[in-house]
Parts: sequence; structure tokens; C-alpha cells
Amino acid sequence: MNRKTGSVTYALLPAIVLLLLVQLTGCQTSSQYTSIQSGAAVTGNAPEQTGHDMPTGIADLEKAFGKLFMTREGIASYYADYFHGRLTANGERFDMHELTAAHKTLPFGSMVRVTNLSNGKEVIVRINDRGPFIKGRIIDLSLGAAKKIGLLKKGITQVRIEAFTGQAGTS
Repeated sequence: MNRKTGSVTYALLPAIVLLLLVQLTGCQTSSQYTSIQSGAAVTGNAPEQTGHDMPTGIADLEKAFGKLFMTREGIASYYADYFHGRLTANGERFDMHELTAAHKTLPFGSMVRVTNLSNGKEVIVRINDRGPFIKGRIIDLSLGAAKKIGLLKKGITQVRIEAFTGQAGTS
């Protein structure tokens, strides 16, 4: 081995290590997330989390969560422990206790009222992930949301979802 080439390689090693460390610091997650749709900060605080009364009529919901743009019925499921703390599709950490959900196509930050058709219980969730990936299911709820509508015992249930833009005052 050429002595000159070997010493140049060892001289570059600290510089390469430093460059990699600088690159890795850019991978840290932030505590603030934004809606891809609006660019506005998304807090994830549905009415149940903030202590406010949940709006009931469509007009009240549109006032609080933006314009209603989709209504569907289908099967809901939930996800929890295995995904807790992992990154969601929008880049935030999944917290199974928050009122969030995964949907295949709804924009991140959309607010969705999910109604359990077998018992009438409902919850407002924020879309922050993609899924479900099981044929026939239309939404995957967090554990916290599943508890609110009585989904835990059965694991799946027939629901109605009503999606809002997530931008208050746009109705």
C-alpha cells in the first residue's frame, strides 16, 4: 500500500464521520406537524381531548372542522400496541391513545366523524396515517378512538364516516 494514499484516507475519515453525523441530525422528528393540505399546524385535539362539547349537526361540524366533502359506510377496525410510537405516514409518531385514524385516500389533517352504526356512538378523529390494508375496510382507528365508539370487544364494526376538510371556517 502506498504510504501517501493511506495517510490521505485516514485524514478524510474524521471529515466523513462528521458529515454523516450532521446528516443524521436532520432525521430528528418535530413536535409540530402540518397538514399537507393547508400548511397549517395540526394539533390533533378533537373535542373529546379538549374538554369542549362535541358539535352534533353538520352545520356545527362544518363550523368547527371545515366543509363536509365525503360520506361513506363500511367496516372499521383499529390498531394499537404494535404501532404505538412508530412513525405514521405523515411523519408524526403514532400515539394509540389519541383520537386519530388511517385512511387510504383522505388528506392528512382531515377531520372525520366516525359513527358506529350498531350502537350510535361517534367520535371525531384526525387522519394522520394510511390504511387500512385489509380488503373491505374503510378506516383504521386508534385505540383511543375505538374505545369511544365501543369497537374494542368486536375488533371490527360497520361505521359511517363523514370527512371534513380540517380547516375551520371554510364552510
